[in-house]
Amino acid sequence: MTGRTTRHPAWRIAVVAAVVLIGAAGFRSTPGILLDPLNEAFGWSEATVGFAVSVNLVLFGLMGPFAAAAMGRFGMRPVVASALTLVALGSALTVFMTEPWHLVLFWGVFVGVGAGCMATVFAATVAQRWFVARRGVVTGALTAASATGQLIFLPSLAQLADGPGWKWVSITTSVAALAVVPLVWFGLREKPEDLGVTALGAPDGWRTPDPQPHPIRTAFTGLSVASRTLAFWLLAGSFFVCGLSTNGLIGTHFVNAAHSHGMSEARAAGLLALIGIFDVIGTIASGWLTDRVDPRKLLLVYYGLRGLSLLALEDVLETGGVPLVVFIVFYGLDWVATVPPTVVLCQRTFGDRGAVVYGWVLASHQFGAALAAWAAGAFKAWTGTYRLAFAIAGVMCLAAAMGTQRIRTAVAA
Repeated sequence: MTGRTTRHPAWRIAVVAAVVLIGAAGFRSTPGILLDPLNEAFGWSEATVGFAVSVNLVLFGLMGPFAAAAMGRFGMRPVVASALTLVALGSALTVFMTEPWHLVLFWGVFVGVGAGCMATVFAATVAQRWFVARRGVVTGALTAASATGQLIFLPSLAQLADGPGWKWVSITTSVAALAVVPLVWFGLREKPEDLGVTALGAPDGWRTPDPQPHPIRTAFTGLSVASRTLAFWLLAGSFFVCGLSTNGLIGTHFVNAAHSHGMSEARAAGLLALIGIFDVIGTIASGWLTDRVDPRKLLLVYYGLRGLSLLALEDVLETGGVPLVVFIVFYGLDWVATVPPTVVLCQRTFGDRGAVVYGWVLASHQFGAALAAWAAGAFKAWTGTYRLAFAIAGVMCLAAAMGTQRIRTAVAA
């Protein structure tokens, strides 16, 4: 069997990775539905619970480069299996919590670290090790799996929280995480050579990079090498804007913005869920395009159109109707379409360090999301509308679109 065989085991590995990413997305997002139940059960304010969610978000992003380096040193199976076990432990322990710091430790730290080890940096590692051909489309499909996880898990868990109670949300999450461990251990393989093949589409003589000792040093070395290049700062800066304009701004504030224009919260939440559905379509399509089109041109289109749509969003919410439906469809298609071209640019620019460098780029995405989640609320309190927040994010997207065109993909030493 060769790297060009149509029945290549790389596809089986991709399916296992997709299952893991579907679960990771659901595990990470679960704290968001516990705001009201925990307030009722313990009297904890939204700010108290929100702090635990913020810790979860930050660690989810920061774990990326270290998880990628650990996978390079110890292998994907032990790292991902350990991450799933940590998520299960953190979720289960919340059943016994009595103080706010317990929530911060269990959901914020345990689940944040565990889910962060299974973020899109895991998808990037699988794509880099197992695929030379079709790398873009695989990255897109695995990224879409994260969006699918939220669509699958959150509605059911929300019903559990409203019915039997929030503790059943924790128990279900814990059991689901543990259930995936055997699939990872027996279904995931570290590299093509373990099965006597080469990566899909690999040329003769291709081999998986050797394991790197000292994963923490590897992570910081990757940052040190990458940070000396303009390409890294352009990639990190554009992904900072990506997180700011999606999870941080629209994901956090769209429902409130729509409600301020007279829309019911239920309908606004339904529209936000609809964005997630189109997100799956758009991300897979973006991966397919990334294999065929210069990724920089794709980022020019994605960030440019996103910026223009944000500049018009306040007026679209005021108008409603067809313009709002068009925005929802477009924004869903564009939501994480930036991931496949960004991953491929990291791999083309930084070679064997590509997955680690992407981990640092992903961390900047989460910091952008955290900033927008706070700043947009501050602008709303200051001005009474989200118009200024939408406008600033729109201009930043346009700047990111132009900046990505200066990326050069010569492999760094």
